Amino acid sequence: MQNQNGTTGLAGHQHSLDPAVRKAELLREGEFFRAGVAHAKASIQYGIKPEVMLHSAMDHATWALRARADAMLKPTGTNVSVLLPYALGVINFVRQRRMGKQAAGAALVLGALGWYVNRKRARQIPE
Repeated sequence: MQNQNGTTGLAGHQHSLDPAVRKAELLREGEFFRAGVAHAKASIQYGIKPEVMLHSAMDHATWALRARADAMLKPTGTNVSVLLPYALGVINFVRQRRMGKQAAGAALVLGALGWYVNRKRARQIPE
């Protein structure tokens, strides 16, 4: 059966009108379809494993945090990829010197100071 636009395949594929050639084309399409079904089945069986689901959730959470951090850093002209080597160096230094509590306190004070300055700046700008 041929459609009005000259195609005979369901997805608009151009098939031959010769029965032998058409049979070979349909057999090849059937092989591709079965391979696709087998691949989808294997993908689902792999993706349903708990460790894969946990890994996927962690990847998604990491991506979301990274996108948020990059969005916050965009006005400064930098991004997480540039700052991460420096941050890892600082974290390693703090860890080797066993200054975790002092560093956490300093981060808390700097965060509060930044919040206060940002709030004060927002009040000064007339809308």
